[in-house]
Amino acid sequence: MRRISLIFICLLSCAASLADAATTVLQCGRMIDVRTLEVLSERTIVVEDKRIARIERGYITVADANIVDLRNQTCMPGLIDLHVHLAFSLTPNATVEGFSFNPADYAVRAVGNAEKTLMAGFTSVRDLGSPPGVGVALRNAINQGLAKGPRVQAAGMITSTGGHGDPTNGLRIDLMGNPGADRGIISGADEARRAVRQRYKEGFDLIKISTTGGVLSLAKSGDAPLLADEELAAIVTTAKDYGYPVATHAHGADGIKRAIRAGVQTIEHGTYMDEEAIQLMKARGTWLVTTISAGRFVADKAKQAGYFPEMIRIKAATIGPQIQSMFTRAHKAGVKIAFGTDQGVAPHGDNAKEFEYMVEAGMPPLEAIRAATLYGAMVMGLERDIGTLEIGKLADIVAAPGDPSKDISVMSKMQFVMRDGVIYRKPAPL
Repeated sequence: MRRISLIFICLLSCAASLADAATTVLQCGRMIDVRTLEVLSERTIVVEDKRIARIERGYITVADANIVDLRNQTCMPGLIDLHVHLAFSLTPNATVEGFSFNPADYAVRAVGNAEKTLMAGFTSVRDLGSPPGVGVALRNAINQGLAKGPRVQAAGMITSTGGHGDPTNGLRIDLMGNPGADRGIISGADEARRAVRQRYKEGFDLIKISTTGGVLSLAKSGDAPLLADEELAAIVTTAKDYGYPVATHAHGADGIKRAIRAGVQTIEHGTYMDEEAIQLMKARGTWLVTTISAGRFVADKAKQAGYFPEMIRIKAATIGPQIQSMFTRAHKAGVKIAFGTDQGVAPHGDNAKEFEYMVEAGMPPLEAIRAATLYGAMVMGLERDIGTLEIGKLADIVAAPGDPSKDISVMSKMQFVMRDGVIYRKPAPL
């Protein structure tokens, strides 16, 4: 009995130690308030379990807590990228991989890219298109602690027959077939409704559609409108029945305006947005996710002989360079802009370069950070839990050296990453 009592006391002691270890104290040299766009000096954030328990002025300690010295860093909410493709990595071999890779090959790649994304400070993402089953499986594996990565919302893809995202584009006629609504390739309103219901059955979190052609698809036009009004209405209405927001890939002005009128939540890219589209977005409250990184990357690679098939190279050279100037016009006009990169086109882990491009295009640094925190959380429907550093919020906290309000490039030098109260990266001791 005495031995059992000693074991019991030991277990209680161990349990108490674990409880104490659940408290983490972050001593931040600066902290960004993304609501007020202020950089606050010398703040301490106390994390208990998964949530922010206290935020104090100055540097404090808590008995038996894990103290993390971030006094040379700027703390901010975990970053949010609303447009990534974790299963893809664009290389000159990407077209060939489309014929030789199985979903399992893409899944393995996605696990590595998810960890790169998290370590770059991005604690939440929308995965806007992966091979069948990969996005949902990756999301589930991360939620179960089987893989390291950001919080993932996985999108189910829907496009028109022959549209951007039809996997049979460019194949021989005898290989094309008709993928059909079960694969998200639709013609007509009835197939559109069926495709949304299939995406729901498969466990996705939102719907991604294409209302214009795209740069990297093996189809001639990168901006021609794709889905008809009745198809769009069927998609958006059915998605609403399931609580699904709809994001749309769109470069051309006509496809952008059709999508806005149909009630989509976000316009992705928006390259040829005209004044009418800008006014529609402002009136309807539609978000713009610009993905300057992808435009810059494909424009650069279009200059390299052989990097792209000729059909894609022409579109990359034409469309890619225009996204950043469109961002400037949209920002000046007061369109709601949230952060997204289209990584998988540009390299995973380099997501933070988007901040530099946004600032180059005229957005102040703290507004760019707000676009990747509070505004990203609003788009994901998670603003009650993430997006700001406030008591009660999930402890998604990252820190970069120096002051990003004065030098936005430090966003690419993330030193500390915490998601759901778990530390994945921290500075080496001085």
